[in-house]
Amino acid sequence: MPEVTPLPLARLTTLRTGAAPARMYDAHTTAELVDALRRVWDDGDEWFVIGGGSNLLVGDEPFEGSVVRILTHGIEPVSGARDGYARLRVQAGQNWDELVAFAVEHGLAGITALSGIPGTAGAAPVQNVGAYGQEIVQTLVEVELLDEDTGEVSTVPASELELGFRTSVLKHHYGSVARRRAVIVSLTLELAEWGDAAAPVRGEQLRTALGLAPDDAVTLAWVRERILDIRARKGMVLDDADPDTHSAGSFFQNAVVSASFARTLPDACPRWPMAPDPAPTRVIPLDSYAGLAPMAPLPEPEVKVSSAWLIEHAGFGKGFRLPRSRAGLSTKHALALTNRGGATAGEVAELARYIRLRVSAEFGLILQPEPVLVGVEI
Repeated sequence: MPEVTPLPLARLTTLRTGAAPARMYDAHTTAELVDALRRVWDDGDEWFVIGGGSNLLVGDEPFEGSVVRILTHGIEPVSGARDGYARLRVQAGQNWDELVAFAVEHGLAGITALSGIPGTAGAAPVQNVGAYGQEIVQTLVEVELLDEDTGEVSTVPASELELGFRTSVLKHHYGSVARRRAVIVSLTLELAEWGDAAAPVRGEQLRTALGLAPDDAVTLAWVRERILDIRARKGMVLDDADPDTHSAGSFFQNAVVSASFARTLPDACPRWPMAPDPAPTRVIPLDSYAGLAPMAPLPEPEVKVSSAWLIEHAGFGKGFRLPRSRAGLSTKHALALTNRGGATAGEVAELARYIRLRVSAEFGLILQPEPVLVGVEI
């Protein structure tokens, strides 16, 4: 069994908080991962898994359970792709940005806009990671999933994960538990064969971020370089010398609200309509069909609004800190809560609560945290 001496989770998470858990397992292979989780589940332990530690806020008191570190890695081509596409099977512990670099090097498109996102590949489907109009749901084919209920590994198509905006059936949202208690062992992506040539970029949101016109042709390598530069300027690429990167990325999700609620917000608040749900299929019996089927009115699409704008316009400038606190907003990006050096999880949570309350009072909207919170409340 790969049981190891527990390490403080402050050393394993990008927010740099958390004491050592009661037990810790390091899984370097799929077999070790399966064995460790089966043992934990058989013992009835509380548990969670950790990859890159980039989406966790762990409390200051020791976690009285088991933490399993997923340290598997590997990328391999597999068959089954459509014409003009290629499939890659990726181990859950594979560094995500190394995967993006591999795809770009091999001329494969579909995840380039996700360059620089910290963490591991196995975490990507859990919250359907996305940036600049690209999301993992657009390229994910299937995952190998180890279910707690059965202790067995099965291949699950992406459609069964119910991937939505920063969510899936596997996501442990704040205040609730995951609808399916399972761990991703590997995932398979299907990526477009772009090659080395320059070509126009699909997606208005990505073109806007890159400053491109619809007909501008660029290479995948150019897109990756620009995305990494944009993220670095926002403090969103890990750098030990930069306290702005000691964060969990965007701490609060961009809020998705009804169109009617969005109209109550100031016009200056950035917003993006979400794709509307398709109209449900209607079945009309032939004996009652009169030759005309009235069209059901389509609902207004929901709207994604900028939580960073709401935070700043609730009175929080970049770099804001509470008195005597070692936690603060990033000096580059108002959506990131950062550890400025030695901050406890309690200090981070206190800042998050204060921001949440102020935004709610100002705009009537309760921001939802994006990271998984373990042993801490906001």
